[in-house]
Amino acid sequence: MRKEFERVTPESVGLRSADILQFLEDLAHSETEMHGLMIMRHGKVAAEGWWAPFAPHLRHGLQSHSKTYAATAVGLAYTEGYLKLNERVIDIFPDEAPENPSENLKLLTVRDVLCMGCGMDTMPRDSEHWIRDFLATPVNHKPGTTYMYNSVGSTFLCAIVAKKTGIDAHEYLKTRLFDKIGIDESNLRWYRMADGTPMGGGGLFATTEDNLRLMKLYADGGVWEGERILAEDYVKLATSLQNESATEANNNPLATDNHVGYGFQIWMCKPEGVYRADGAMGQFTIVCPKQDLIIAINETAVGAHWAQSTLDICWKYLAKVEDDHGPLEEGEDTEKLARTMRQLALDRPAYQPFSSMIEKINGKRFEIESGKISFELFSFMAGKAANDIKAITFNFDNYGIKCDYETAKGCESIRIATDGERARNIMGKPEDCTQILLCDAHWAKENELVVHARWVETCLTKTLVFTFTEDGFSAKEDSNSAFRFPGEVPPAIGKMV
Repeated sequence: MRKEFERVTPESVGLRSADILQFLEDLAHSETEMHGLMIMRHGKVAAEGWWAPFAPHLRHGLQSHSKTYAATAVGLAYTEGYLKLNERVIDIFPDEAPENPSENLKLLTVRDVLCMGCGMDTMPRDSEHWIRDFLATPVNHKPGTTYMYNSVGSTFLCAIVAKKTGIDAHEYLKTRLFDKIGIDESNLRWYRMADGTPMGGGGLFATTEDNLRLMKLYADGGVWEGERILAEDYVKLATSLQNESATEANNNPLATDNHVGYGFQIWMCKPEGVYRADGAMGQFTIVCPKQDLIIAINETAVGAHWAQSTLDICWKYLAKVEDDHGPLEEGEDTEKLARTMRQLALDRPAYQPFSSMIEKINGKRFEIESGKISFELFSFMAGKAANDIKAITFNFDNYGIKCDYETAKGCESIRIATDGERARNIMGKPEDCTQILLCDAHWAKENELVVHARWVETCLTKTLVFTFTEDGFSAKEDSNSAFRFPGEVPPAIGKMV
């Protein structure tokens, strides 16, 4: 049974609405696109808001924030006595281990995997035999003595849980975590490895509040509503320095909060005692024990330095949070903040629905002769290539475009708004990780149609630019993903038939 958090004014828990308004202002002027924000103090939600079209129960791709869920599954198994942190992984997977394991592989333990101390320099790709491939990856350094961010290792944690308990990691989390702390399991989605293992390294989709609930469990020492869910010693280890991460500066020099240290799939932060779950492009849930404060954020931040900007803004806000000596006086800023949080929204799409080109291309079929273009999503973790369009037809009306297109999967149809809104399309199957595609378009020039395809359960927006000629078009796609394929996607050439 889900118990809702009490919603209160910031002043009632010793926070100033004016400071949160400045926090929002600073985020608005950073180089990120905000999606969701929750601030909790003393177990009560003091501020929350989502930038439409994002919404409270809309799941959101977590990327590496998923790692903390995977580590929690291990913590639950540890708490129930299914495994020990010093267990060797080759003892857990004897059938997948190399016939002659190296001395370093023999030393590799569950704890080493938890704290990014596998001693490897590379990670294997997904395959049906990825566990075997992971254990065959050279362990070049003594486990626990070096740091390498290892997302396959994080997924390996889910495999450990399944192996030790006999239960799929998601199902194990459902009964022992999700159901107990009020996470709607039916709304969660995972990308999975080829063998069906949940991608604990970055494949989970959950809501902003799901993440808040997870990290509240850690903030409260592993206890929820009086019930111990995670062992106290596990929580202390998970949320404290277990491995130095200073070498992150080599790859991400601007992401200075990544250089402070690592726990069990949880990052240490620059403010003393603060720790966070962290996913690419700015999926943060930050626990501030001294202030008894939790900040949960979903956003699109492209590049480590943009995400670092969000953290720096959080630290600027945190410095204003004083010890709680009781309620503060409410005033005009209290109501202004409440109103602001209710009205949050992304900028509206550009509006220019008119072009003389419409008459020439309306209802015409174009076949793709070369290059690639697609409305589909490139998955962060699954690495699935786009399902390329083979032929496309644009049917214009007063509200926008009904776009019919053909791929190897068959025929699809989507609506693209040109009226200054975003058309909502439900794609695929209910069990898919992503289903909601929002599309808008405008004419940037008489012959240039710019289409935005936003997969609203993710950070990602594709931009497709169609440049029309008398008998066809060239089309180029781009996205805001921090994980694009290297090199340019070749422009698509469409011929009118």
